[in-house]
Amino acid sequence: MPYNQQLAERLRQKLIPIVRADEKKMFGGIGFMVNGNMAVGVHKDYLIVRVGADQHSQALNLPGAKPFDITGKPMSGWIMVAQEGYSADLSLEHWITLALEFMKTLPPK
Repeated sequence: MPYNQQLAERLRQKLIPIVRADEKKMFGGIGFMVNGNMAVGVHKDYLIVRVGADQHSQALNLPGAKPFDITGKPMSGWIMVAQEGYSADLSLEHWITLALEFMKTLPPK
């Protein structure tokens, strides 16, 4: 299954006005890199969000959120969000904000 092109376009529209983000094909989808670090992405119909270890358990309580696991080995600090968790613009913007806040803690690559 290819990745959700509409979600990728929504991410472009939300990210580009606020931060420079480079696109990179990865895990059968697309990732949006901020300063060389992946912030958000799309895998199939899931929004992928890098929130960091400190926000991980709190983020899992949000609608549609589950651990990022596409290989059978969940990645701490990463979240997969189902469509019900990002369909509203405010929800998508919230996920982007969480990712960008975490990006501030990482050195550029």
